[in-house]
Amino acid sequence: MATQAQASDGKKLVEVSPELIEQWLKDGDTVLVDVREDFEHAEERIGGARHEPLSKFDADAIRQRYPGSRVVFHCRSGGRSAKAAEKFCTGDENVYHLTGGIEAWKSAGKPTLKPAKPPRLPVMRQVQLIAGSLVVLGVVLGYLVSPIFYGLSAFVGCGLMFAGATGWCGMALVLAKMPWNKASTTTGASCCAA
Repeated sequence: MATQAQASDGKKLVEVSPELIEQWLKDGDTVLVDVREDFEHAEERIGGARHEPLSKFDADAIRQRYPGSRVVFHCRSGGRSAKAAEKFCTGDENVYHLTGGIEAWKSAGKPTLKPAKPPRLPVMRQVQLIAGSLVVLGVVLGYLVSPIFYGLSAFVGCGLMFAGATGWCGMALVLAKMPWNKASTTTGASCCAA
């Protein structure tokens, strides 16, 4: 199933179901591009998907790497892949993205690849540990030292509310850039490449 949305600038964003993408991949004329960040791609991925993180997205380079192929973008739930598809579109050609991302792929019963042993503590759990620690620290320092430290807890709480409302977490992006969270994937490389 594919549904099409026409933007006001003439670009056509086509939302594609997991079933249709699976068929296109079997036909061999489609490249599935994962625009999630390195740490997300390392934790779980769709077999055969190419990795082009949105934070390093270069539409021209992608066009050169996969000439003549139908390019379909995916992320975790569809938001980032829609942004990537919009960046990729140059004219009034159709641009494709997986409706609902890898989460919809899994819900449809399609297989994913995971490492035998997770490479490290997932970034979102690191965020939870740090945010929780900062809240406790703010409360303890606010009680023992000065009430101004309660502001630290309030700041972290506001950050978590913002992340929950928008899906954008600054702390996760910073943590993802830390050396211990660097995945050994290469931009453009297949997740299955040796």
